[in-house]
Amino acid sequence: MFRKVFVFLLVLIIALSALMVMSSDESTVLLSSRINGVSLVNPHFVIDSAQMNAVRRVNGDWVAVIPFGFSRENEPEVHFNHERQWWGERLEGAEELIRLAHACGLKVMLKPHVWQRGSWIGEFDLDSEEKWKIWEAHYREYAMAYARLAEKMQVELFCIATEYKVAVVKRPAYWSQLIQDIKREYHGQLTYAANWDNYENVPFWDQMDYIGVDAYFPLVHEKDPDVATIKRAWAPLVRKLRSFGALYHKPILFAEYGYQSANGAVGNHWEVSQSADQVNMELQARAYQALYEVLWKEPWFAGGFFWKWHFDERHGGPHDLSFTPQGKPAEAVIARWYGTGN
Repeated sequence: MFRKVFVFLLVLIIALSALMVMSSDESTVLLSSRINGVSLVNPHFVIDSAQMNAVRRVNGDWVAVIPFGFSRENEPEVHFNHERQWWGERLEGAEELIRLAHACGLKVMLKPHVWQRGSWIGEFDLDSEEKWKIWEAHYREYAMAYARLAEKMQVELFCIATEYKVAVVKRPAYWSQLIQDIKREYHGQLTYAANWDNYENVPFWDQMDYIGVDAYFPLVHEKDPDVATIKRAWAPLVRKLRSFGALYHKPILFAEYGYQSANGAVGNHWEVSQSADQVNMELQARAYQALYEVLWKEPWFAGGFFWKWHFDERHGGPHDLSFTPQGKPAEAVIARWYGTGN
């Protein structure tokens, strides 16, 4: 009898050790819950709790509150909390959105995001050290204002910046210091939203709790691919993301993800035609289905925030080509997967 018990315990220890090694190879974090997130369009008008609670219809349990700032090409200033901005993009509006979200039982990622007029913020660059110093001071003021708001409102996750492809490579010492400054003011978890094409070049993942990726990966350059084709295109990307997360011992979060309801939406999204005859509701739904089938089972994958949710219900519907899934077949797909539980 003793021998049988001894053998059983030995086998159990070996099996558990093997599982721990396998988990360490693939991810140092086996997540107890997935983030079923919704990226909010911070509204230009005041909303109420019923409007906030509407995200529950897709079984969302997190929301991203995104108070935009603005810059111009080759100019160092970052403008934010301006009276000409929409209510939800100012400090007062972001604070109320966070309060409403928490009142509805939703967790919050506060995600400052600078919009560059005329071009993508990832290409933001400056031609002199003097300008970079001005920008650093401006961006610090912007980030710290919202880090303090995140602390005040007990926000669960703070995203320090979004898609600064050039700036994170050119100014590594600045970002490291900024993160230290943020941590003195805010005591929750941190991430950064790197664009899909440069998350490997971010120098400060070791200071983050999540590796954040804006996951608009070009997958299939066909007009209307099926789910199986889209899933095959994900396979090498999943292997790459898994290995990258294990390298830093961090879970990977899709700080943004999503698809337009248009032909070609799983290819180069910036090239998708906005012509009314290119509407493709089913492709958007299939793209979400493929993503969930591939990623939702991965233990290193933290979930994400789909792009995007309007409080103005005039957005979305069967003739809309934009990213929102509202009033489209994709909404039901999201609700089904978000509703499967953690």
